[in-house]
Amino acid sequence: MASPDIFDRAARRARRDRAAGGYAGHDFLRAAMIEGIVDRLGAVKRDFTDVLDLGCFDASFVPPVGARVARFDPGFAFARAAGGVQGDEDRLPFADGAFDLVVAAGTLDSVGDLPGALTLIRRTLRPDGLFLGAFVGGSSLSTLRAVLRDAEGERPVARLHPQVDLRSAGDLLVRAGLTLPVADSETLTVRYGAFGRLLDDLRGMAASNTLATRHPLRRDVLACAAADFAARAAPDGRTAERFDLIFLTGWSPSPDQPKPARRGSAGASLAAALRPPTA
Repeated sequence: MASPDIFDRAARRARRDRAAGGYAGHDFLRAAMIEGIVDRLGAVKRDFTDVLDLGCFDASFVPPVGARVARFDPGFAFARAAGGVQGDEDRLPFADGAFDLVVAAGTLDSVGDLPGALTLIRRTLRPDGLFLGAFVGGSSLSTLRAVLRDAEGERPVARLHPQVDLRSAGDLLVRAGLTLPVADSETLTVRYGAFGRLLDDLRGMAASNTLATRHPLRRDVLACAAADFAARAAPDGRTAERFDLIFLTGWSPSPDQPKPARRGSAGASLAAALRPPTA
């Protein structure tokens, strides 16, 4: 029996469609993700011919020279503007082995079935195909979480979805069957002059609440949270908010890939290497 979605798929699509028109004013997180992905891609010395841009937003990811690219987004407006396909990442419509590179920047943290999505990504890759992903995780939005929790007092409710930490991200790559997995992170700190500006950014990047169970935010709670946010400001009047960007790298299995050495196959023991030299 399938587990119920923690996200509302219809709300997720609606948030993205609402954000599409003004996204260029709030795209700084995805721009940082794309920059990190391009850096990692630049270290790979091989050619790619068929690329999937998964969660394409405004199609700002530029594929390698000469490669064909398919765009895919959970929102209809983004998908239409990019000439792509609309759908959910854990329900991919592509054939097995259709791509040799899949890039996913900015959406996997709000997928209903993230392990399933990663497994489907691996299946869409050809042998020795590359997956590069990035999303917001770790300890992101720690200030926002704190002020909302304090404002709601003894009965706080979930208003921000659970986030994947770095170790769990690496485990998910292994679970999906991707080889040579690497998970690393970068922290971006943004300083806001007002609580409302942070909320505007989250709405503008389609990152507001899409949990399946949502509760209205009362005006008195919002006012209390805004006051607490302002009280945390530095002397210049700006309050810091944290965004942890989790980057994932994994390869589709191939017989040609390097394998870890068989256990017990070392030619010298660690104990011998650490033994002090004799006089």
